[in-house]
Amino acid sequence: MIINKYLTVSLAVFSFLFFTGCNQKKEQNKTSIDNSLSVKKRKSVMPKGMVWVDSKTFLMGAKEGDQFAMMREKPAHEVYVDGFYIDKNEVTNLQFRKFVEATNYITTAEKPIDWDEIKKDLPPNTPKPADSILQPGSLIFNKNAGKIVSMNNYQQWWSWKIGANWKHPEGPGSSIEGKDNYPVVHVSYSDALAYCKWANRRLPTEAEWEAAAQGLNNDNIFVWGNNKEALNNNANTWQGTFPTENNSVDGFEYISPVSSYPANDIGLYDMAGNVWEMTSDLFNVNYYKSLNKDEVLNNPKGAEKSYSPANPYQLEYVMKGGSFLCHESYCASFRISARMGMEPSSSSDHIGFRTVVTKEMLEK
Repeated sequence: MIINKYLTVSLAVFSFLFFTGCNQKKEQNKTSIDNSLSVKKRKSVMPKGMVWVDSKTFLMGAKEGDQFAMMREKPAHEVYVDGFYIDKNEVTNLQFRKFVEATNYITTAEKPIDWDEIKKDLPPNTPKPADSILQPGSLIFNKNAGKIVSMNNYQQWWSWKIGANWKHPEGPGSSIEGKDNYPVVHVSYSDALAYCKWANRRLPTEAEWEAAAQGLNNDNIFVWGNNKEALNNNANTWQGTFPTENNSVDGFEYISPVSSYPANDIGLYDMAGNVWEMTSDLFNVNYYKSLNKDEVLNNPKGAEKSYSPANPYQLEYVMKGGSFLCHESYCASFRISARMGMEPSSSSDHIGFRTVVTKEMLEK
């Protein structure tokens, strides 16, 4: 092309351009090969059961057109996160059992209750419950909930079950036999951190969690796109009248095995529904309001302090993704931006977690 366009160019100049172009092509080929090797190297060290999430800039928080968006999800703001690996599934009973067997770890729900510690997170002068109630256990969904007086009173569908823990999810007599592929539940925040330390992993930040849920997208309302009508085909949530009637249109009445629904476009399962997932961010309902919308946040770590008017005395962390109990009449938390708080020493039958690891962590 150079000769055709510049017929009067001297042979010397042409030779210079020709050989320079060849060298540039060699450099381009070398770069292409290097990039290809880099991808192959990354795939070769891919931790088992994890998926790579590319670094990206995306819109975090409530999206335009989201009819269920809550004030604690607003305003939406741009965020950048570095690339990382994340579990393709929620941590399962099998994985957690390997951790327990290797470390002899005892979960929070299995330990004796220390009232002096509990009352630190309660309003002053809260009366001490009877010793018969202050026994190791966890919260379970009351499947026999009757007539509901107020949707604001969640105590109507939750029960403290003595003896409920990760090995006995519905209390004494129940077991996880044959349920290796189910998400581990009845684990506290402290339990999740202990697992992470053993596995050389960590919990995702809220921003990392949303980046992973978005997959190849940047501003979806749901993991699968923006069509709410596709919910039942893509997530384990509640259908019918919450909390008294579950029609199980999606195939499961309560918790389901991991990977029971389609993955998002980068291969992550159950980023919506099934069980809530813990993050490392403190839960503060006013956090987003304090941010500068005109700046892109770089790898944000969340609020400096926890705050929720519903639980003003308790430290809470952000949990994401919703659970099998989510219904549009109650929390509608099957959306990417949805966020709720969890107290670190509590556990229940609809909260689990997944972990992340960075390339830097793998090199240690």
